[in-house]
Amino acid sequence: MRVFWFLLLTMVVVVTAVTLAVVGGGGSAVLQDVPPERFTDPLPAARPVGRADVEALRLPMAMRGYRMADVDEALSRLGAELAERDARIAELESTLAGDRAAAVATGTELFERPGDRPAAEPADPADGPDRTEEDGR
Repeated sequence: MRVFWFLLLTMVVVVTAVTLAVVGGGGSAVLQDVPPERFTDPLPAARPVGRADVEALRLPMAMRGYRMADVDEALSRLGAELAERDARIAELESTLAGDRAAAVATGTELFERPGDRPAAEPADPADGPDRTEEDGR
């Protein structure tokens, strides 16, 4: 029975010593504190976000997936970019619709330059249908 208690006590001492060494309770830091991985914004601030920027986006991992704050930040940035693009597209479409309406009202082609239209030639009465063919029927 004494052997059992001796082995049990020895095992408790060894487990405690290993635990303190790993956790750093003995004064020497075996496992150093590592700063958490942070999201460095690879999305460009000076220009609109492109497809390559989104494909290159890598979010830092956390214990159970991705860090919510970093994902929220990236998604809000992408949402803002898409909202800006949608507003710009709507503005350009309304401008184009207005230009088309003005072109229809004035009878001009929308994308035609002033020098592009050929000069209208006067109609020549001789260019009409050949009367001799029609009379021959």
